[in-house]
Amino acid sequence: MSIIRLPSIVGLMLLILACTSTQKEGLNIIFPPLSPAEEHATFQIEPGFKIQLVAAEPMVQEPVSIQFDEDGQMWVIEMRGYMVDIEGNDEEQPIGRISVLEDQDGDGEMDKSTIYLDSLVMPRSIGLFKGGALVAENNALWITEDLDGDLKADTKILLDSTYSQNGVVEHTDNGLVRIVDNWYYSAKSRLRYRLKGDEWIRDSTEFRGQWGISQDDKGRLIYNYNWSQLHGDLVPPNYLFANPNHTPATGIDYGLTIDRRVYPIRPNFAVNRGYIPGTLDQEGRLLEFTSACAPTVYRSSLFPQEYLGNIFVMENAGNLVKRNVVKENGNYLVANDPNPYREFLASSDERFRPVNGYVGPDGALYIVDMYRGIIQHLDYMTEYLREQTIQRKLDAPVHMGRIWRVVPIDTDPKKVEKLSSKSDSELLAYLGHTDGWYRDMAQRLLVESNDKSQVPALKEIVLNSFNELGSFHALWTLEGMEQADEEFLFEVLDLDSELMQSAALRMLDKLAKDGEGTRRRLGKKMIEKSKDAGQSTDLQMALSSYALSDQDAQKVLLEVLSKQGEDALIRDAAMSSLTNREYDFLQAIWKDVTWNDLKPEHEIFLEMLTASIVKKADQNEIKGLLALVDIPELGWKEQTVLSSLAIQSANSPEKGFVSFNSEPSIFQRTDLPMDYQRIGMLKSLFTWPGFHPDEVEVVTGSLDASALKQFADGRQKFLVSCASCHGSDGRGENRMGPPLVNSEWVLGDEKRLSLILLHGLEGPIEVDGKKYDAPEILPVMPAHSTMDDASIAAILTYIRNEWGNQAPPISRRTVGGMRLTTQGRVYPWSAEELNQHIENLE
Repeated sequence: MSIIRLPSIVGLMLLILACTSTQKEGLNIIFPPLSPAEEHATFQIEPGFKIQLVAAEPMVQEPVSIQFDEDGQMWVIEMRGYMVDIEGNDEEQPIGRISVLEDQDGDGEMDKSTIYLDSLVMPRSIGLFKGGALVAENNALWITEDLDGDLKADTKILLDSTYSQNGVVEHTDNGLVRIVDNWYYSAKSRLRYRLKGDEWIRDSTEFRGQWGISQDDKGRLIYNYNWSQLHGDLVPPNYLFANPNHTPATGIDYGLTIDRRVYPIRPNFAVNRGYIPGTLDQEGRLLEFTSACAPTVYRSSLFPQEYLGNIFVMENAGNLVKRNVVKENGNYLVANDPNPYREFLASSDERFRPVNGYVGPDGALYIVDMYRGIIQHLDYMTEYLREQTIQRKLDAPVHMGRIWRVVPIDTDPKKVEKLSSKSDSELLAYLGHTDGWYRDMAQRLLVESNDKSQVPALKEIVLNSFNELGSFHALWTLEGMEQADEEFLFEVLDLDSELMQSAALRMLDKLAKDGEGTRRRLGKKMIEKSKDAGQSTDLQMALSSYALSDQDAQKVLLEVLSKQGEDALIRDAAMSSLTNREYDFLQAIWKDVTWNDLKPEHEIFLEMLTASIVKKADQNEIKGLLALVDIPELGWKEQTVLSSLAIQSANSPEKGFVSFNSEPSIFQRTDLPMDYQRIGMLKSLFTWPGFHPDEVEVVTGSLDASALKQFADGRQKFLVSCASCHGSDGRGENRMGPPLVNSEWVLGDEKRLSLILLHGLEGPIEVDGKKYDAPEILPVMPAHSTMDDASIAAILTYIRNEWGNQAPPISRRTVGGMRLTTQGRVYPWSAEELNQHIENLE
């Protein structure tokens, strides 16, 4: 039985109008809701592909997410209480549900629906496990189980009342993706969960994303924000933020692309801020992401080879799905749009609302289409959007929805193998399947079965399989079964695969933390491997060094930093392993002859160590630093530490918290390489008889306490994001970037400066009376739009008050306002254009 019916003549005429109208008077035509067949005719899809209907209303209503279980049955979360009218009434009513859909006749369309659980308040996501599902609903997380196999929940037990506590629908925990490390992770959340035996374990983790989350083949988490389409983790969870004395600047929440451009095929008047110039083009089409969500990594062999590892991003406000090609560049991921000016999938139907994606067991890309007019929650329903919604009659109907499948044009529906019927020994083969869904599912089922008789076979796969991903999943299966023992992991560490080496290190460092013998053995092995390890193994060794003895950690980190210290990610990884050992490591650097030469990476890392020592706030260590640098002739290391102590004084727990019995001799010197303001900042850390910074005048410049904290944080972020082009001293780098010292661009209009970081700037540019252009500098300064407002504000406050510059601080509100009012700006400014834009604002 087919759900799709032939479109009506009226419907076809409306569709033709929607697809072909480019006249201004035809842009605001109001279109009625379409049948599935009529909507199907509105799709523009990448050549070589076709889109098929899988399910539609009334079978599914307000679908927001799907998952497939081990038998290929589709679980659909139906948020039926979402914006049933423009006032958001009945949101607290228990009308949501979770349905399980089955394709019984194999024709590719679902023909049976079983309600697993109903009477739910705004259900958001599920995490499947054997015999049940975690369910995020009513601002909590629940354990539900089907005890008799009829696909209906028999129990519902509260697991965590703190999950989804935000309460705002668009900004609350969601996702529950189970990744290769056997934990369930969520977007918009600091929580993760794991099933061990019959017990659910809760743990904290880094905050990630907004709506939707997935993993790539190496287990890296991928997510995004409505304004920035693609972010991800370059390191495994729960490493990089391990040191409370250091805040990393990269590695977690890393922006894979600054590209925000979208290419709808219909006007998008009913979007928030549509009235702001630059949000829509002259035909009313959205210019950049405003509702990016649900990044979906393609991990199947069904599509052509060039699509493997691509990430598809949903944009429901623009009625489209973007494709990104993702490539590895060392330890980094870089994404780009392979087909600019044309999206992978777009619709001329205003109610096509792709809110989630999933790669199914058949290798198809499934698109969850909420199919409705109102997609913005009441909390963010502006007067403009309300007016547009009513005018365009988008407030009704509700309780519709479709699930679509994208496949190559010559592909028929592929029969899904029922993994629940496979024995554990048969499941082993699926760990090396070409498709990620089968690898993930086989791992989950084997871990849940916990059949110890399979351990020898799993170890054989790990050590001797030519299929790297199969070995990878087999190793994490053993970890999930708690059968990855020390001897075996040291064997894995010797494999010729950085992916396997890094995974083994992740498991060994946990054992080493709790066992002295393992700690010594791992330290010896890591010291040995650090001499010639590859980039990703180096990164994991830096992260795993936290578990080693002080001496062994120092040797490993010094070696890794000597090879890759210019990489900001490696520096942050090293800092993550130095909790409360920063002072000792700084002393090791002082004695290491390879650190005698001034290099940018040496200077940056020494500043990072000093900043963490100040944040730790151990009086004896700070006194030790002062004594260490108080030598007759101040070299680059002494100057760097003194400068960092002064800057980071803003992050000290209180003024004058380090006390001396008399004035330190360093303050009696006349050759300190700092002006009186910087010396004042340095002095604010200390007190001695007759001197306390609260009781005497200490000149620290024009910044108040809050701005000084911005200044201190901005220095650290500047070193990571800006110093390579502009120099750590702000004097510019040849063939890279112009100077920031005494620059009218830095000291001038704060809005103009904010826009430079948000969107970039192309030359030529005049600074302090001198013209700079390629090849003396790079032709374009890139945008930093994936950086959050607070970070940009901190950098700008810093550069406006360093190197003799003096200007008022810049607030995150200013940056956010500029980001908002220039939404739609997707190209860097020219100097002339930017100046004209600022004039127009006045």
